[in-house]
Parts: sequence; C-alpha cells; structure tokens
Amino acid sequence: MQSLWNDREAEAFASSDLDMRVYTSRLLGSSPDLVLHGGGNTSVKVTQSNLFGETEDILYVKGSGSNLKTIGAEDFSPTRLEYLRKLGSLASMTDAQIARELKASQINPDSPAPSVEAILHASIPHKFVDHTHTDAVVAISNTPDGDLTLQDLFSDRVLILPYIMPGFALARQVIDATQGIDWSTLDGIFLLRHGLFTFGNDPRTSYENHINLVTMAEALLHKSGALDTPKVARYHPTADDCLALAALRQTVSHYARQPMLAQWMLDEHSVGYSSLENVMDLATRGPLTPDHAIHTKGTAAILDAEPLQGVHQFAAGYKQYFDRHADEHLTCLDTAPRIAIWRNRGILAFGQNCQGIAIVSDIAAQTVKAVQWSESLGGWDALPEQDIFHIEYWELEQAKLRQVGPRPIYEGRVVLVTGAASGIGMACVSEFLAQGACVVGLDINPDVQKNFVCKGYLGLVCDVTVSDQITAAIEQTVREYGGLDIVVTNAGAFPQSQPIAEISDDSFEKSLALNLNSHVSLIREATPYLKLGIDPSIIIVASKNVPAPGPGAGAYSAAKAALTQIGRVAALEMGEFGIRVNTLHPNAVFDTAVWSDDVLEQRAKHYGLSVDQYKRNNVLKTEISSADVARLAATMAGSSFSKTTGAQLPIDGGNERVI
Repeated sequence: MQSLWNDREAEAFASSDLDMRVYTSRLLGSSPDLVLHGGGNTSVKVTQSNLFGETEDILYVKGSGSNLKTIGAEDFSPTRLEYLRKLGSLASMTDAQIARELKASQINPDSPAPSVEAILHASIPHKFVDHTHTDAVVAISNTPDGDLTLQDLFSDRVLILPYIMPGFALARQVIDATQGIDWSTLDGIFLLRHGLFTFGNDPRTSYENHINLVTMAEALLHKSGALDTPKVARYHPTADDCLALAALRQTVSHYARQPMLAQWMLDEHSVGYSSLENVMDLATRGPLTPDHAIHTKGTAAILDAEPLQGVHQFAAGYKQYFDRHADEHLTCLDTAPRIAIWRNRGILAFGQNCQGIAIVSDIAAQTVKAVQWSESLGGWDALPEQDIFHIEYWELEQAKLRQVGPRPIYEGRVVLVTGAASGIGMACVSEFLAQGACVVGLDINPDVQKNFVCKGYLGLVCDVTVSDQITAAIEQTVREYGGLDIVVTNAGAFPQSQPIAEISDDSFEKSLALNLNSHVSLIREATPYLKLGIDPSIIIVASKNVPAPGPGAGAYSAAKAALTQIGRVAALEMGEFGIRVNTLHPNAVFDTAVWSDDVLEQRAKHYGLSVDQYKRNNVLKTEISSADVARLAATMAGSSFSKTTGAQLPIDGGNERVI
C-alpha cells in the first residue's frame, strides 16, 4: 500500500491540527482496503481556551457514523480529554452509562455523537490516533494461527491483543495491557479480528505508520500467494434470471417489512466467489469484522436451484439465531438477508435505499477477497456466533439506527419513466427522486443520461417504438435495482396540426407508433415485473384531447383515445394482481417538448388568442406546468389512490369543454 501523503496538499490543511486531522483521515478513508462507509475512526488532541478564558485539553474524535472518505472538521466531536480518561479508569460501565457519559463529555452539544472508541483514543497518549479495519491484517488474523503469524510479522513493534467487544471493554483492555509501557517502542496496536490502531505526535507519522504496517501484511499475503487466490468467473444474465431476481427482491421486502432494493453484483470476483464449491460454508461462517454485521447481518443467504427457498431458509435460520442468543429485553430485527450468494450467478446486495445498497455491496466485495486470502493461509476462521450477535444487537450500535428519521414515501421503490429527457417525463423523474425512489428514465434523446446525476437515477437512451429496446431497458432496470414497481408511460409527441382530409398515412402511423403502440409495448413488457413489484402501479399520461379533441389534432387525439381505452382494459385485466392502472389527462402544459413554439403559436391563433391568453385559457385562469403533472402522477402512484384503478383524472385548470 502506497502512502498518499502529498506535501502540497497537506499545506492547504496546515492552518490547524484539526484541519490536518481532516486531511489524513481522508487519506485513510480513500482506500476501501482500510475502511468502508462509516468504518474506522480518528482523533487529535489539542489545547484551546473555553468561554472563561481557561485552557482545556480537548479530544476531537470522529463523530459516530461519519465517513472518513469525506469527513470535514464539523464531523469531529470535541470532547473533554481528562473527563474521558477518568471514565477509562472505571472498572465497568453499562451501555446506557457510556452513551450518557460520552454525551456529557462533549463541549459542543450540536456536534455529532462521539465515536464509541472515544475513551480508547483518549487513553493513548499520542496527539494523533488512527484506527481502521484493514483487510490485509484482518485476513491474516482470521485464521487459526493468525495471532502467531502477526507476532512473527510485526515482532515487538506492535501490541497484539485478542478480540474483545468494542467500546468500554476494549478501552479497558488496552489501558490494562499498556500499564507501564514505553509508548515510543510501539508503532501500533492490533486487535485480532477487528482492526489496527496507529499513533504519533504528528499526523504524518501516525498515518504512515498505518500504511507501513498494512504494507507488511500485504507483502506476507503476496509472498504466500494468497493475493492470487480469489477466483474469477463470468455470467451473462437471462430474462428468466431477471424475473427470478424480481421475485427474490419481493420476498426479501416481505421479510424486511419494507420495500427493499437489490443490486446484482456481476463482476468477475463476485461470480467467481459464487462458483466456489465450498461457498455455502464460507458465506455462513461470519463477517470479515464484527461491525460489518450491523449492515450485512452475520451471514449470507445461499440461493441455489430454488432461489426463493434460500430466502425462506435464511429468514427461519435468522429467527433461530436470535432465539439462541437474545434475552427478554431484545426485539428481533427483520429476518431478511442483506447479502445473498446466488450460486454461479454472483452476489445480491439488499438495502432500503441506494446508500444502504452501496454499503452492503462494498462490504461484500471486500469480504469476497479477504475470505479467500484467509482460506489460503490455513482457513477462514470467523468470530463465534455469539460475539457477532452481541455486536449486531449492541445497544450503542442500535442507537445509531434509531437516529434515522422517517423514510421518504418512495424509498426502496423502483420507477420507470418514459420521455424522461424533458417536460412532464423529466419532472416526474425529479418528483419521484425527491420522494426517495430509484428512477430509470428512458428517452431517445441522449440528454436523458445526464439530466440527473445521483445513485438513484439511471438514464437510458431508448427508442420506445422498438420493443426490443424496451425489453432491454426493463431488464437493465431490474439488474440495477432489483425490480420494478411503478411505470409512468409518458413518451409522446404532438404532430403538426392537420385536418383529417390532409393527414398522410406516414404522419398518422408515426403518431400511432409513438403515442399508442409504444405505450402498449411498455405495458406488455413491464407487466411480468409489476406482478412481482411492491404496490405496483401504472400511470398513463394521455391528453385532454381524449374527452375534448380539437380540430387539426386527429392523429394525436385518436392515438391518445386508444391509449386511454388500453388503460381501462389494463385496469380490468391487472386488478387481480394488485396492479393499479390510472390515466392522467393534462392540458396546455407548455414546458414540454410536445409544445414547440410553432405549435403553440398555431393553436393560439386558431382560437383567436394571444400565446399568454392561450396558456391560461381555463376555468381557473392558471398555467399548468410539468411539475404540476408530476406531483399528481406521484400522488396517484401512492397510498392516497391505493383503492383506485381505471380512473381518468384531468389536470387542466378546469376545461369548459371537458366539464
């Protein structure tokens, strides 16, 4: 592992010790081989004046849950150093006492809660302290003779301690083990099956001690050949696989008691791991480090010839695991897996949102490699089940989960929107994203790929008049997010105004192809996945021209009328599967691609109105925007319309002809 220290970059952070702490924390956080989302912690000890002009020794320690990769000064919690050291002198503390006293140690109540390792950081006398869950060292330690291997590797420069519960127990273990020790003789402390601490009186020393020790561990893995052992393989999903994935995601959501997303990890290492003969044994021994269990649970589900059966077996096994270790004060978490090994097909990561999925998939990717390293060194030997349970149900970790606020309305749901590059479609994408959904936008315009940049959005160039492209887009949606719940079929175009006597066959067929046929194809191809969706719904964007057509709009009106009829039939056919089908009839939504300036001027002139008058030519004298339509579409897909299907709803400011 190479040191990322850069003198020029460091200079920009040299204004304070806390800023330098930010700099080297980000260096550690930039490597997934050291820490993943929220993992690890760092600190710095400073002296500063309080409100009364008195000098105080302060420990700035990483706030609980903060990400070292992106951490800023505001993500560190300033705490009273001597107060924490006094806490470390106590013989024991309950979890409730720890939480209360850590809060009491803070000098700024608005700062994040201090890391549960704050007492340990305080007890180490050096100014800077770094802690990670380095894969290379953990992989060595998670073998039957890992402690001896590490002792031979690091000699007396590193203090090696057996695994113990993080928090106060770990702080006391280190305090007791270092009584009377000459700290200058140590480069670090390694906690078996947990991670590495390094320290120094300047940030570079602490950071580069860390890098040097990890590099020594990597060199051992390289020399033994362990780094070359992870298996690689490839798999190309089929349409049947995508349907199976949607069914798996639906079942996992049932056990999770909330909508869940699924990410199919098809990289060569994930597929290779899933094809190992002993993968069932490896994936059910335990996590790489115990804190991973907070995000992934202790083991993975194994999916074989009957994938759904693997989820059912995991749920039953998890309940038994809880019953084996829980006391009467604990409540069982949901019994859904977070990682599933799909034999010979890769790995599935489950999470309630994109952030959760990213955490689980990143942990899975690191675990796959480290487990095989350990196997090659003598055998992957995880912590006993009871130790994993204690971390998963540790009160201090559960408190983090309870800090999360209410879920966004569509969190964990997957939405597909056509005509998503502009107008109503783009507004629908924006609205569903704002309400927590993952959204896939389709459009023939390449802008669909770049209009939104976030993990919850996937823009695909797709000609919806070509059925094969629709099929491919839906399958990619399922591979990306696990399923499909809501379809907003919106793509359309308003052809040049022509009286029926002048409509050409080509013009009429083009209108039917986009404004009718493409919607039928989309509904047809999406239906098998919607049957496996969560509260599935189809929103059809039709037109005011259905109940009140205008002259010169025959090709458009006929297509939209037929589309509306398709929606009514679809509602009748799909009701037994719980799929709701409702239709919106917008009118005069002028911030869409349908309404070019030329078309707008033509229609206004036809009615003898100015463009502004034409825009507000409704009962309420109001202008209708794409965002207005999008809000209504999102509402119709939600619980407010949970008992409604086959409905047609205008959004037009009140049209006299419709009324």
